[in-house]
Amino acid sequence: MLSRRASNKYQRLVLALSTIGLSVVAIANERVSDVYALSEKREPCAQYNPLRAAYFGDLHVHTTLSLDAVKQGTVTGPDDAYRYARGESISIPPYGEEGELLSHAQISRPLDFAAVTDHAELLGEARICITPGMEGYWSLTCIGFRWLPDITSQYILYTAAKAERAGFCGEDGNLCREAVAGPWRETTEAAEAAYDRSSDCAFTSFVAYEWTGLNFADGGMDVANLHRNVIFRNADVPRLPSSFIESPDAPALWQHLERECSEAEGVCDAVVIPHNSNISMGLMFQTLRPDGRSITVEDASRRQRYETLAEIIQHKGVSECFFGPGATDELCDFEQLPWNSFTGNRYESKANPIAPDAGHLREVLKDGLAMEQQLGVNPFKFGFIGSTDTHRSLAGGVEEKGFQGHGGAGNAAAELDSAGLPDEWEFNPGGLAVLYAEQNNRDSLFSAMQRREAYATSGPRMNVRFFGGWEVPEDICARSDFVAQGYDSGVPMGGDLGRQVGNAPVFAVSAVSDPGLAESPGVDLQRVQIIKGWLDERGVSREKIYDVAGDPSNGATVNTASCEPQGSGFKSLCALWRDPAFDNDQHAFYYARVLENPSCRWSTYVCNTQQVDCSNPDELSEEAAQCCLPELKKTLQERAWTSPIWYSPLS
Repeated sequence: MLSRRASNKYQRLVLALSTIGLSVVAIANERVSDVYALSEKREPCAQYNPLRAAYFGDLHVHTTLSLDAVKQGTVTGPDDAYRYARGESISIPPYGEEGELLSHAQISRPLDFAAVTDHAELLGEARICITPGMEGYWSLTCIGFRWLPDITSQYILYTAAKAERAGFCGEDGNLCREAVAGPWRETTEAAEAAYDRSSDCAFTSFVAYEWTGLNFADGGMDVANLHRNVIFRNADVPRLPSSFIESPDAPALWQHLERECSEAEGVCDAVVIPHNSNISMGLMFQTLRPDGRSITVEDASRRQRYETLAEIIQHKGVSECFFGPGATDELCDFEQLPWNSFTGNRYESKANPIAPDAGHLREVLKDGLAMEQQLGVNPFKFGFIGSTDTHRSLAGGVEEKGFQGHGGAGNAAAELDSAGLPDEWEFNPGGLAVLYAEQNNRDSLFSAMQRREAYATSGPRMNVRFFGGWEVPEDICARSDFVAQGYDSGVPMGGDLGRQVGNAPVFAVSAVSDPGLAESPGVDLQRVQIIKGWLDERGVSREKIYDVAGDPSNGATVNTASCEPQGSGFKSLCALWRDPAFDNDQHAFYYARVLENPSCRWSTYVCNTQQVDCSNPDELSEEAAQCCLPELKKTLQERAWTSPIWYSPLS
């Protein structure tokens, strides 16, 4: 591998050659292995950017192979999810009595990449229960699932959450375990078929699945979410996915991947992405082993090796930071769920509010600093991505206007103008994962995941760069080679600042607004912030938020009756910021948060379309009255979060 400085010289050489008409593609691809490892044979991409480009995708997608999607009427499979991601129209529930199509969905802008992540736990059970002729099809449980899917699926899910198989799976569960082979083959084949191996490199698909771990608290009434998506580098994958039943805790999952993938023969590799830590009740990122002992250096290293990314936003809420009593960051009041577990969504008596220690990622990053101080290794060193967690195959369906619901626990209106909301009012359309890669292929994108050069958006496609270093040029924001200077003088988002006594680190952040489409232009930017977290001299975690560009008082608003923006903001923002309170001896992290001007929330578009009049809510139907809930916010500020840059006095 080239050193960073040598790699930068090579990048400049490629750029220079391109200016005199020589073939950058041929030269770049001859040396591409110097930038990232190649694990598969394929045609080289025609487009290659040594300074890396932003690619937008969704790494959390469920289809009819997931039992909880089946119970809500989803019939589209992995191949349909990839067709939708590439811009084609697919059907969505509900369907007519004879199965006729009543509604469809189509993304306005295709994605660059996606991964179908159906639940590994019940792939076999779902296949048996819906496939005539398979052993177990006529079991009482499967009959119940076909006739009363909501009730029966809760029983099956509860059984799986205890790391057990349903009775019809046989005494050792082997019947259901082997039934996984069929849907897993469909998953891998769909990913292979969707992957553009031509030189166009228009779309990349990853073989993946979800490990759906749960933890029961309060006598089994509260269910803490421990879910993780497993994304494989290429088509060299284990024979079967390892579910919560086979790997009943996160360390067991990492060990399985170590044994069956990364240390096995071949070129298998994987990244594990925790999601919904906002409803993990503080159990997603534990500093104790399952046996109650403190984690070891080996445990921390294994976690850091696999969990390089965390999902900061998705359909079921945002996990950045806590908003509530004692909170000082008002911008944390963004798509925060009103309850702390899935149980609270179903039972009002268990709808306890989310607590500060629920598992918000900013707090977990601080915990990682403390663990590094103790162990010398940071187990919680992850970058940020967003995704959807759609349960209707709608990969990347994140637009507020026209949102048709993801069905994770929501209802399924036949049309946008049907009575009521097409999803639970607490939920949102989800976000996007953005990866900085040399080209749009599996190896390049996967390498970006591993080095954490990634960021999340709540849906818009703004372009954000974030670099940190010790001697970043003062005029970097005025230079046309901003990106080259960022790489040459520092590290990008997801990187580590080496120790340099006596200086304070300097950070350069650039954000360009989402241009949108002619029929739906993007929203202007409002401001850029840098969030710092650190451990003080007593080992107490601290945080501070700095506005570094833009204007939070620009007066921009949105007319909620028409959803037309009022006032202006910025098409682009750039800032160079030096930490004014840096201490060489304190562990710290920094990440950027980019905010748009206010715009309408998805529910506002729906309620406006339905012309709901909330002046007399008692006269409305139960469905329409949802538009008048006092908790339902009419506007929001879409945003992006970069992966952090870390500083450690141990480096």
